[in-house]
Amino acid sequence: MANPDICTDCAVRDKALCSSLSDGELSALNTLGRRRTIARGQTLIWAGDESIICANLLSGVLKLVAATPDGREQIVGLLYPADFVGQPYAGQADFTITALTESELCIFPRAAFERVLEDHARMERLLLQRTLAALGVARTRMLSLARQSAQEKIAGFLVDMALRATATGCRATPDGPMTFDLPLTRGQIADVLGLTIETVSRQMTRLRTAGVIALPGGRAITISDPDALQGRAEAA
Repeated sequence: MANPDICTDCAVRDKALCSSLSDGELSALNTLGRRRTIARGQTLIWAGDESIICANLLSGVLKLVAATPDGREQIVGLLYPADFVGQPYAGQADFTITALTESELCIFPRAAFERVLEDHARMERLLLQRTLAALGVARTRMLSLARQSAQEKIAGFLVDMALRATATGCRATPDGPMTFDLPLTRGQIADVLGLTIETVSRQMTRLRTAGVIALPGGRAITISDPDALQGRAEAA
């Protein structure tokens, strides 16, 4: 059942696709949306299935997975809070979308959402801009997989994770180093970056030994020297 106040406490209201709408237009969109929480490991959309929903990701991290001809899975992208989920105007889903962490979404029926896009040109333009930006990220990732060293890949990945964790990471003091949990296992990081698990572990250890990061335990990571990490991401 739709919640008439679904946008009132939305943590990503000013960053999500619907930020282009006025309060009146948001009210109309409210009648279509519903909140849904999915557990870590739960699949929201299966590749090849009919594309029936679109959504804004409110919290958590999702992965986009493609199947290779030999049946293996390849992570081709990650979705973070305020990212758009789904494919308007597509008959079927191209990728499987699964939660890496417990996640909350604001979900809309695809056909109804398409009608909203047709009635609100600003929102449609913003979706196009975000789609083109995602394409740019994918092209940049292809370049990094082809040209960057293992150290550059790991450092760049951690820089991106630190930026994403700005709102959720914690600091012992206001100016202290940030600590956050990585949403991916080392195996999944290896999958995303085109490396082996052994290489990921080796590069993490080198960054820790150099004092660039600390590894408190589990998936937790502390960025001890952000400038040094940025430097290693740009040139090994």
